[in-house]
Amino acid sequence: QVQLVESGGGLVQAGGSLRLSCAASGRPFMFYGMGWFRQAPGKEREFVGAISRTGSRTTYSDSVKGRFAISRDNAKNTVYLQMNSLKPEDTGVYYCAARWMDGAEYGYWGQGTQVTVSS
Repeated sequence: QVQLVESGGGLVQAGGSLRLSCAASGRPFMFYGMGWFRQAPGKEREFVGAISRTGSRTTYSDSVKGRFAISRDNAKNTVYLQMNSLKPEDTGVYYCAARWMDGAEYGYWGQGTQVTVSS
């Protein structure tokens, strides 16, 4: 198993930036593909982006492509979500998730961190 803890959320003005971190513990981090998701009030959780185990591949939702960037440091067991040009519609609780060996399903989730973008 792997345990995930997000940090770095907060309140930021539109156009600003935030960097979220997700620290993993437990089984070796390098075996997990990682993803970021978010959930706005009253809405379903949605995919933000993902990164492969080695960091060689990243994917993003159309709503964040070109503004957000995911990276990972396997030596630090941490994945990052750099968010630039933030918009009020980016507001929500952001979750990181792990999937074993870049598999289809995310089996492990963090507790989430709140991001609020003011207009």
